Amino acid sequence: MSIVLAIDAGTTGNRVMAFDEKGQVVAKAYYEFPQIFPQPGWVEHDPEQIWQTTLKALNEVLDALADQEIAAIGITNQRETTLIWDRKTGEPVANAIVWQCRRTTSQCQSLKPHAQAIKEKTGLFLDPYFSATKIRWLLDHVDGLEQRAQAGDVVFGTVDSWLLWKLTEGKVHATEASNASRTLCFNIHTMQYDDALLDLFGVPKALLPEVKPSAGLFGETSAAITKRRIPIMGILGDQQASLFAQGGWEPGVVKNTYGTGLFVMTATGQQVKDSERLVSTVAWTLDNQTTYALEASIFIGGSCLQWLRDGLKLFKDASETEAMAQSLSDNEGVYFVPALSGLGAPHWDPTARGLIAGITRGTKTEHIARAALEALAYQTKDAVEVMQQDTQQRLTRLRVDGGAVSNDFLMQFQADMLGAVVERPEMTETTVFGAAAVAGLAAGVWKKEELAVLRKVDKEFHPQLEEDKRTQYYSQWKRAVERSFNWV
Repeated sequence: MSIVLAIDAGTTGNRVMAFDEKGQVVAKAYYEFPQIFPQPGWVEHDPEQIWQTTLKALNEVLDALADQEIAAIGITNQRETTLIWDRKTGEPVANAIVWQCRRTTSQCQSLKPHAQAIKEKTGLFLDPYFSATKIRWLLDHVDGLEQRAQAGDVVFGTVDSWLLWKLTEGKVHATEASNASRTLCFNIHTMQYDDALLDLFGVPKALLPEVKPSAGLFGETSAAITKRRIPIMGILGDQQASLFAQGGWEPGVVKNTYGTGLFVMTATGQQVKDSERLVSTVAWTLDNQTTYALEASIFIGGSCLQWLRDGLKLFKDASETEAMAQSLSDNEGVYFVPALSGLGAPHWDPTARGLIAGITRGTKTEHIARAALEALAYQTKDAVEVMQQDTQQRLTRLRVDGGAVSNDFLMQFQADMLGAVVERPEMTETTVFGAAAVAGLAAGVWKKEELAVLRKVDKEFHPQLEEDKRTQYYSQWKRAVERSFNWV
């Protein structure tokens, strides 16, 4: 039986999983790596820690499968995170600037006259979230880097490109369209890097990786690293991988991933769908066809629970929040707007900051925990409302995945807020399976119709809240959000 491996290079840790032909997990490993916060609003990762945790997880899984044939490896990754490294030595020139980082806010504001032209070409907003201004920041702040870039001595990549380079020992410098479309350098209509955009952001073309189809041979792992050569057959950005695993090639499927952030996405077929408040992006390129998607990128999702746990020490484990929230019959007017890295979709305000509103002498830890969980549901509703307007389709069912969906309070409250069914799959870590699926398709392990059968539903949550209560909760949330705008 053929085995497909998938690397899920996330924001807080790296996971490797192995799937058999029935889609069953036969081996897995996961290792966290630290987040680096040099200043308020700045977020970095050590590229070597990204690589070493990936390598450790990969070797652990390969050791468990020592006697089995590996048909392919797929990669999925945190998008927009920006790395630059030496073309000859592979040595990073600095820490990676993470997608959440806000350090280029002023740079984006100075380019505002070009925002509409950028949106028309890339489908993206002019925001520090995306890669181009991060690249420029490194070129401006690392000694001698501009000259090295102009000479072609260094290369840029998102995390997929970094891992591909490391796995092939520097033989392959490439990416694919779902990741390239998040750089602000890539024209999603022509499906090529755009010279005018490169000039605008001051990004030398020599830095950039080759853009390949999402499914196909990217290269082979070095035998020195994996003890055997394994073809790398698929790459997708993490949210596109999640959409793919959720059957997103079918019309009308909307998914939300409750991870570090929240990412609501639906495919729009072979046409770019313009939106004033959502991102238009490449979903994937398969069989010489590009599928596009609309996406609401919400910067702070599950990471607000991580902050309450690690920063405020309100609980020891995020799983405790379910019982904490259920111990209250009502939120009693307490709202948490988790704009800890500004606000993404649909508000796009990098100057917003987090706030907790409605506190009284009677407010307890349980209220804050519940407010955090409710915030995930409210932010999702914000995104879905806009997506329904843009697509002219009413949402009746939301497919969900990610670590936070194990929280039954959150899932029920989400169904209540949307007035729609929330569908939780048996495998909640669908992102990693999406990477395996696209690689397995390219390797001939599965056909698309077989992948649809492999997806199993664990539980459906149906709306139960009265309409007037839903309206009251949501209107108060919108009042709280307005107070977070333009804070800095």
